[in-house]
Amino acid sequence: MTGKEIEIVEVGPRDGLQNESTELSTAAKVEFINRVIAAGTRRVEVTSFVHPRRVPQMADAEAILAALPRRDGVFYVGLVLNRRGFDRAAAAGCNEIGMAVMASDTFNKRNQGVTTDESIAAWLDIAAAAHAAGIRPQVTISTAFGCPFEGEVPVDRVVEVARKVAQAAPFEIAIADTIGVGVPSQVTELMGRIGDALPGMALRGHFHNTRNTGLANAYAAVEAGASALDSSVGGIGGCPFAPAATGNIPTEDLLYMLQRMGIRTGVDLDQTIVTGRWLQERLGRPVPGMLVKAGGFPAGQTAA
Repeated sequence: MTGKEIEIVEVGPRDGLQNESTELSTAAKVEFINRVIAAGTRRVEVTSFVHPRRVPQMADAEAILAALPRRDGVFYVGLVLNRRGFDRAAAAGCNEIGMAVMASDTFNKRNQGVTTDESIAAWLDIAAAAHAAGIRPQVTISTAFGCPFEGEVPVDRVVEVARKVAQAAPFEIAIADTIGVGVPSQVTELMGRIGDALPGMALRGHFHNTRNTGLANAYAAVEAGASALDSSVGGIGGCPFAPAATGNIPTEDLLYMLQRMGIRTGVDLDQTIVTGRWLQERLGRPVPGMLVKAGGFPAGQTAA
């Protein structure tokens, strides 16, 4: 695969921190974001614009954006779930927004209080407003590989949702294993089916490591033609509304795998490992990522 390039979307500041019992200060969150940008990341999910009663860890969304300098070629991604959230993200200065639509109706109602079709209708409105405002819109199809309440999610259902959200002309669609139940063969089939249904659409993978298949699924996504992958420094994260869901695939572990495969990301592995160690000190607990413990290879290439 030498010569191939994959874009890394760092989701630790949002998807990572939203499920942590230790709440970092706004200043620490801003330092976290600045660290991953200094390492070469160009897309960072910096926060979510949801009601603070539902996700109190994200209550300082506007303050984070206010503290971040504008940088050419860097996209500050805000997660939104409704038009009110989008309006806040736009006013705060996000230059990319992402919305999540659940393939599972039950999970969509638990997570967002509305049906999947109602979320799709909201997405169509939000994407139109984003295009008009010069903000890049992308959408994630969550619970694409399984739902904690409904069980298996049919591939046809995910493809149907993908067709519907594509009507708003997102620049990218992400396929998310929200609860970490997927395996590589599912990734291959699902991304292949969506690619056939929506030729030319950029696809991104979002994998949780709940059952230790996250990196294998990321590899399968690369093989299936994904152009980007989500990951979280240290492997922190999870969904507050998904029982037993654990963290995202660790950014540094993903970088190590891709780097050794000859795939370019533009993100510095050593700096990312250092940030993982910094993060676990701030959280006061070990993070799940393996390279934070083991370091890179050959030995001695990663700073302490």
